[in-house]
This record gives sequence, C-alpha cells and structure tokens, in this order.
Amino acid sequence: MTIPAGTQLGPYEIVALIGKGGMGEVYRARDPRLDRDVAIKVLLGAAAEDPERLSRFEREARAASALNHPNILIVHDVGSENGRPYLVTELLEGESLRELLDRGPLKTERALQLGTPIARGLAAAPGMGLVHRDLKPGKRLLTRDGGVGILAFGRGRVSEPLEGSGG
Repeated sequence: MTIPAGTQLGPYEIVALIGKGGMGEVYRARDPRLDRDVAIKVLLGAAAEDPERLSRFEREARAASALNHPNILIVHDVGSENGRPYLVTELLEGESLRELLDRGPLKTERALQLGTPIARGLAAAPGMGLVHRDLKPGKRLLTRDGGVGILAFGRGRVSEPLEGSGG
C-alpha cells in the first residue's frame, strides 16, 4: 500500500516512493523543521503487525543510530503514525551496487574503489557491537558525489561493543 504524496507522517511530508523491500517501503520526504529532504522507511501491512518484524525494525533503528561513520547511513528519527512505524534517515541519492553490477563486471580498480569504503564501514560496525549479517549489493548505495553508503542493518546482530572501541 503506497502512501500518497502530501501525506503527513509525524512532522514529515511524503514526497514520493523511492523503493520497496521485504519489510516496507522507502519514501523521499520533507522535514519542514530543518528545511531538508530525508528518507523514511515505513513498515506496512503485515510487517507492521508482526512482532518479530517490528522487533527487527526497531533493532535496525537502534543499531544504525549508534553508528557514526561516513559510509553508514545516518539515522535522524524514529516514530509511528496511525499504526505505521517509521525510521527517518539521511537521503542518499545515487544507484545501488546491484544496479551497477547488473550493467556488467567491474574492473579491478573500480572494485577496489568501491570495496574499500564498504569494508571500512562494515569494519566500524562490530566496534559498536553490531554485525551486519545481510550483505547484498542492493544495500550498498553509490552516491552521486562518489561516496558509498551502507544501508539497512535490519538483520544485524547486536552484541557487546569491542573493547576500546569507544562504543
């Protein structure tokens, strides 16, 4: 069930649907308080009512919000409106690694350019007590400015932070 543009979700105004996944949908939205666009991941339908999926969603929000790394998506807010749990993050624009790979194999140099920041982001997660466990090219976003963002820690396993990690 797609949420129509103009719908208010908490203080955010839905602008457009930008993606769908196994647990819900992701929208571009406007945060009028800070005059910026954000991404909102919304659990819909059965996923919003399933205690296990809701728990996974909440775990993703907590885990991702604890991480502070330039290659990991920043979480701004979490909430629920009319039975719709949602997670608000920075809006990264670009293409997924899956979309890039669908066009053909990468040259070694390009693979290293992309793999290095992905590895750095993933290496930061265990230091904060999180193991990703759902590595897919579709969850790596290549931003328009050449950066790489790691999306979605929904299947992450939260454990004790590594000693000396500061987390």
